[in-house]
Amino acid sequence: MKIIRNRSVKWKITLWLTLLMALLSGLLLMFMLTISRSVTTRTSMNQLSQTMRDNASRIAYTDGRLQIGGGFQFSVGGVSTLVYSRGGALMAGQLPVAFSTDESFENGSLRTVSAGGNRYLMLDLWIPSGWEDGVWLRGLLELPEDRYAANNILRMAAVALPLFILLAAVGGYVIVRRSFRPLDQISATASAISEAKDLSRRIGLPPGKDEFSRLAETFDSLFERLERSFEAESQFTADASHELRTPVSIIKGACEYGMKYDETAEERKETLEMIHRQTVKMSELITQLLSMTRLEQGTELPEMAEVDLTALAESVVEEMAAEYGEERLQFVSVENAGASNTMRTGESDMRHDFSVVRGDADLLTRLLRNLIDNGFKYGRPGGHVWVSVSAENGEVLLKVRDDGIGIPAEYQEKIWQRFYQVDPSRGESSGAGLGLAMVSQIARLHDGSMSLESAPEAGSVFTLHLPAYLPETFGF
Repeated sequence: MKIIRNRSVKWKITLWLTLLMALLSGLLLMFMLTISRSVTTRTSMNQLSQTMRDNASRIAYTDGRLQIGGGFQFSVGGVSTLVYSRGGALMAGQLPVAFSTDESFENGSLRTVSAGGNRYLMLDLWIPSGWEDGVWLRGLLELPEDRYAANNILRMAAVALPLFILLAAVGGYVIVRRSFRPLDQISATASAISEAKDLSRRIGLPPGKDEFSRLAETFDSLFERLERSFEAESQFTADASHELRTPVSIIKGACEYGMKYDETAEERKETLEMIHRQTVKMSELITQLLSMTRLEQGTELPEMAEVDLTALAESVVEEMAAEYGEERLQFVSVENAGASNTMRTGESDMRHDFSVVRGDADLLTRLLRNLIDNGFKYGRPGGHVWVSVSAENGEVLLKVRDDGIGIPAEYQEKIWQRFYQVDPSRGESSGAGLGLAMVSQIARLHDGSMSLESAPEAGSVFTLHLPAYLPETFGF
């Protein structure tokens, strides 16, 4: 059993198939031996009955005279036909060698008798002549010995069955090997990925509904998710190490300066304020990086629900106006005539506003806050930001417009990248360059997109495009 356990699955399946075929062959042999006697006896009985009926139609006994017509056969195919008088005297025919019996005549009785150590089938037929006279026809057919038939079957089985089992084993192995070819491909790909540490490789089996195709699809999905996880981890590590280097260096330098030189109270306060600003910046950076990584890996899934984008925007603008000033941050109402749908159902009305979308309110709030913060950070000193919501061509548009210095056309595609800043000379107040990258990411999670209209000295308009949410239509 230990040898079997150490074998491959293909070898085990082939072995079990071979054993099954051997078992079935043995059962078939036993069945053949069991029915061979019955088949032989039935065939002999049919042969004897047919021969006796043919001979009975060609014989007559009239006025004490026996008349045998043409075609009557006393011995044919092992069947011996004997003609007896009414009193049991043999009139024609020849008894088989070593046959002697005192069996009485029974008209139409087909039976088995033993004589001289052999077994015979016997059939008697009465050929009448008038009311009282007539002759007996007796047919005899020697039955073959059972052991001879069994020996013949066993001799044939001794030659045929091993060859049959060998062919079944070879054929079974070929079929199993061919069937397991996709599994070999899965194993080889997994080994190659493990050795080369290349998670971009895929098994790539043709689509199908069999178990191996589904297994390959599962592994490909697993490899894809692992690849995204490792890429997100590598990206997070690279981003964090790159962006944290500057604030850490500033904090380290401030601490070393404070320990080396005697500072006045005012200098110590400035040093602590600088350390605090860098600590806050590091905390915000790590929080943003973690959020983006969780969204990319799918560990932070959006909780989709109906969201009124107009109400959400008004709420965010009201909260942030306390920080930036109501005169600088405003929500602009946009008329959307005919953009709302009303459906009357009996006594109640169901109204769907044009600005309702399906999304995660927290993520959409984060997106809007990032856009507003970006408008003030990169706008003119004392500049303004306007927020509006509108509907157009089956989309809900959330627009954030500023009157800042604008963004040159050659930089507009790059601003969605992580840590990219058009004007990095603004210093600490300019942020880490993650805000717009997160905005783009949140838009994609909502099956939406971002667009930008901007020109130098003409301000910028950032627009979120989201598919309008339409409730199910019910028939009444």
